[in-house]
Amino acid sequence: MFGYVLVSAQQLSEEEMNCYRSHYCGLCRSLKKHYGFVGQMTLTFDLTFLSLILSSLYEPKCEIKCTNCIAHPFKKHEENLNEFSEYAADMSILLTYYKCLDDWEDDRKFKQLVLSKLLKSKSKRVRKLYSEKIEFVREKLSELNVCEKENETDIDKVSGIFGKIMEEMFVYKKDEWEPVLRRLGFFLGKYIYILDAYEDYEEDLKKNSYNPLKGKYDEESFDENIEKILTLMMSECARAYEFLPIVENTAILKNIIYSGVWLRYEEVLKKKGKIKDN
Repeated sequence: MFGYVLVSAQQLSEEEMNCYRSHYCGLCRSLKKHYGFVGQMTLTFDLTFLSLILSSLYEPKCEIKCTNCIAHPFKKHEENLNEFSEYAADMSILLTYYKCLDDWEDDRKFKQLVLSKLLKSKSKRVRKLYSEKIEFVREKLSELNVCEKENETDIDKVSGIFGKIMEEMFVYKKDEWEPVLRRLGFFLGKYIYILDAYEDYEEDLKKNSYNPLKGKYDEESFDENIEKILTLMMSECARAYEFLPIVENTAILKNIIYSGVWLRYEEVLKKKGKIKDN
């Protein structure tokens, strides 16, 4: 359910892309620092966006390192390390751990069970620092499990539960920007959940797995309605973003919110044969 919050590289300057990569690499480095190689396996663009937007809003002191890594052994690159790359790393572990448990529960994916056990052994830091968030995520995932068992088809209801999980991830501290960040995270979470359900529909149907869109896929205006819903979710997300007094990295953040998130949607449409791959 991750990998939907992308950046549209072609629309950014080289300097802007280097900045984005520095946050991506900073998150990767933070994952390695606290959780080792297993932690690095949880690296996503979605949590890079979290690190980037919080860093841009609060403007923390950053440590910029120019270094090599396994992924780029011959070319040095910048890593932007700050308190929000650390926070995003912690949230990455938290979300991935419970996502793995959910995948094991739903589809008996053994690989996910193994990864969940590896992550649990590494997650002392998260349990120590974010016990309240852990309990909140557990509660919401339990609600989602109930919806799945009852074959809930109210997409607004079930996506809203995941939206609440993402909302909680976007709150780093209780201050004047908490309500805005909550709203941004909530609608981004709903967007991710709905697009994930739309992407997986055919596969879930074959496996007889739960999907909240079952029974709606054969409707004549189904694809059009999904696009309208997704557009509404990102419109609300963008509206929340515009309330934040962000000065740094605005071109990158707007690129992601207004353009980048739609790249995966286009990939889904191509995979479904809804649009032609040029």
